[in-house]
Amino acid sequence: MRAAVDLPVRVMLRTRAGFAAGDLDALRRTAKELRSAGAEEFVLGFLDRSGAVDLPAVLEVVDALDGAPWTFHRAIDHATDRAAVWAALTGLPGLDTVLTSGAPAGLSEGLPTVLAEAAGLAEAAGLAGTAGLADPAGRLRLLVGGGLRDEHIGPLRAAGVTAFHSGSAVRRDRGWAGPVDPALVALLAQRLRSAG
Repeated sequence: MRAAVDLPVRVMLRTRAGFAAGDLDALRRTAKELRSAGAEEFVLGFLDRSGAVDLPAVLEVVDALDGAPWTFHRAIDHATDRAAVWAALTGLPGLDTVLTSGAPAGLSEGLPTVLAEAAGLAEAAGLAGTAGLADPAGRLRLLVGGGLRDEHIGPLRAAGVTAFHSGSAVRRDRGWAGPVDPALVALLAQRLRSAG
């Protein structure tokens, strides 16, 4: 299956829906099995019951990745304190990307948050106008997704966001159950290019 595309592929690590870590032994075992099978990049992110980053769980799973790069996914959008999430994530081994829509309901609600974070992250990295960099070393980037629509693309590109995630928008039935439609992917790619 991996040979079907030449793009980087990130594998989601979770044992249940939602953002609780669940069975850490199963997560670590799965991570190791996927690494052995050739997976090179991952997606994960867990919150504790209070809505804070479950840092012990994240670190246990990250340790099993054996240095592979990974994305902290939209758990940040469901956290009780986004600033605390960013603080907890800074400097974690292998972390290079944070997937966010700015709000639990998605970009339609969270766009102002994402734009503000993109500007703040670029400024912190000393690269105003080059959003997506979170720390002064420029290691983290924003991956924006969660209800991405045409009207979001212009403001996000203007803010310097360069990484986008789309799921339901590139499926004919606009849900997660259907297959990805190559024509919709091509249309989205063209829109991203023309806005950049």
